[in-house]
Amino acid sequence: MTIPSARVLVVDDEKLIRWSVSERLQRSGYEVLSAESGEQALEMLAANPPDVMLLDVRLPGIDGVQTLQRALAENADLIVLMMSAHSTVDIAVDAMKHGAMDFLVKPFPFQALDAAVERAIATARTRRQIAALASERRGGTALEAIVGASSAMEQVRSMISRLGASDTTTVLIEGESGCGKEVVGRAIHFQSARAERPFLQVNCAALPEHLLESELFGHERGAFTDAHAQKRGLFESAEGGSVMLDEIGDLPPGGQAKLLRLLENKTFRRVGGVQELRSDVRVIAATNVDLEQRVAEGRFRADLFFRLNVVRIVVPPLRDHVEDVGALAAHFIARFNSEMKRQVRGVTPAAMELLKAYRWPGNVRELRNVVERAFILHAGVEEIRPEHLSPELRRATPGKRADKLVPSVTPDGLVLDDVERKLIVEAMERASGNQSKAARLLGVSRDTLRYRLKKHGIG
Repeated sequence: MTIPSARVLVVDDEKLIRWSVSERLQRSGYEVLSAESGEQALEMLAANPPDVMLLDVRLPGIDGVQTLQRALAENADLIVLMMSAHSTVDIAVDAMKHGAMDFLVKPFPFQALDAAVERAIATARTRRQIAALASERRGGTALEAIVGASSAMEQVRSMISRLGASDTTTVLIEGESGCGKEVVGRAIHFQSARAERPFLQVNCAALPEHLLESELFGHERGAFTDAHAQKRGLFESAEGGSVMLDEIGDLPPGGQAKLLRLLENKTFRRVGGVQELRSDVRVIAATNVDLEQRVAEGRFRADLFFRLNVVRIVVPPLRDHVEDVGALAAHFIARFNSEMKRQVRGVTPAAMELLKAYRWPGNVRELRNVVERAFILHAGVEEIRPEHLSPELRRATPGKRADKLVPSVTPDGLVLDDVERKLIVEAMERASGNQSKAARLLGVSRDTLRYRLKKHGIG
């Protein structure tokens, strides 16, 4: 499976070879550049860096090995595949010694070319992910990324800190879409002893079943149509690190069985493979649905749920820690000031009242989008004012928060059990029957809510 936007530079002084190789790679979906000399290749590398370079050993001017050395001196992450019609052990060893990933002997079958380039592109992708994550970590991506001083966010930070001492524990992160589950997952990884190893993630709802299993576990050549070469999955590429499975509730049955086996035995097989491979990764699963409810419906394996549910972190929706809106807005303003070279000082009190009155159905992600929208549509402003906010935010009424469950005392008094029952019924209605969400609205644990539901006979 070709990685989108992958760019390959073909360097050979023979026009026919440049043309035939370029045509083959373009039909496979790659963007292809070509050069007829080492000097021209180095110029192109500087102007438009590729993911992979196919480099002939014998070239006019500087030869292939010299070109290889200069190219890697400028870009150490470049993947280079050497080509030569003069196959000797000495040439291959020399090329590998200077940093080439593979060596193709001309004339080579196109299947060998396809396999070598696909392996090279997969390696390039993994290196980019690791480099990007290392860069994020240097910029501070552990507990500092968890913004907010509310008790709810302090609890989340406390859980992350405790997990740092146990870097093998499987973690289940629950929370509504946009509330920051990915940020929490990254913080768990970078707070642990695995921080120097890869943190890779996949959205289980974004890919069809056969592609998702291939993405997670890899595949063998010929395992399915278009599987032209063996591919390493995330559990191999993240060896020693962490894999975050977002929307774990949408993992298909086949993937659930394989994941359970990996969690229990630390082993897995590539799609179409028979060899048992070992894996040392921490699994961080995230969901915005009630997994227990899916288990009850027969849509999620109970044994897998119990394996995932070793430590559970519930990330609250923004409406439940609205006191953090100011800190979050300041965080995003600082980020966009840096990215867009602006000098926005903050949010006016009137605009902040509107931000705190809003229910935030899209949670922290929606707040980020609101701040970004103000930056984009209102260039030159020094502060974000009410008129810079979207219409739905301007309609928010300061001082009123309809999402809070607050009982009122009538002139005739009240019966506490009746009040408790009414609040539970209202919470369940607002949460559309989702017990986890209802428990968060009431500020109690799911076990406590279940006890109260049974007590009051609420089905």
